[in-house]
Amino acid sequence: MRIVYGLILLCITGWLQAEDAESPTAAKIKAAVAHERRSEADKARDANRKPEETLAFFGLKDDMKVLELLPGGGWYTSILGPVLEEKGKLYVSVGAERVFEKLQGQPGFGSLELIPFDRSNFSRKEGERRSSVPEFSFGVKRLDMVLTFRNMHNFTAEGRMNLNKAAFDALKSGGVYGVVDHTRRHMQSDSYEVWRRMDPVQIIKEVEASGFEFVDFSRLHYRPDDELRYEVGRKTVTGNTDRFTLLFRKP
Repeated sequence: MRIVYGLILLCITGWLQAEDAESPTAAKIKAAVAHERRSEADKARDANRKPEETLAFFGLKDDMKVLELLPGGGWYTSILGPVLEEKGKLYVSVGAERVFEKLQGQPGFGSLELIPFDRSNFSRKEGERRSSVPEFSFGVKRLDMVLTFRNMHNFTAEGRMNLNKAAFDALKSGGVYGVVDHTRRHMQSDSYEVWRRMDPVQIIKEVEASGFEFVDFSRLHYRPDDELRYEVGRKTVTGNTDRFTLLFRKP
């Protein structure tokens, strides 16, 4: 009986050690988040944006080919680049020229590549806050992952459809599409106060309509004290907006 108990204890101990062991990718993400190349302003947002947990939820691996859409100032790019430099590849596209120029050739960004996207592709009707883009291709195939953070709200329904289709075509079968954006109440009417928020149910339906399978969602960025009533830039809301975090897969 003691032998049996001993074997059980060894199995439990081994299982706990395996659970505690940090994967190579997780270690690289943690190192990239902590690196001195990131500004103090960027690091100050870590507690809210939770990059380590978010990228783990999306299933990032250090040998993947990844495309980040609309990287903005490069908040996530500065983390993704070093993680993927040795074994993987990081593409950036759509409004990505500025961050590419800033990071290309820098240590940690040896795999970074820009997929050009002509800004003349953006169109906006008079009085409209959101832009549209025509059907297009990124010109790459068999990517493992496409990511976009807080960008869906910048596009019209047509623009989102064309972005989703381009992402779908760029991914390999089994590749994943990760989407984060500010939450709007389901079926809430558009207005100045909520135009930078999106209905997650609507986004799921739109992405599925492009051929993706909905895989999972995360509550990582759920903020119960965000009433979903006000513009995300308001002082009472900014930095604490409720965001949906969705994962899709190409069949």
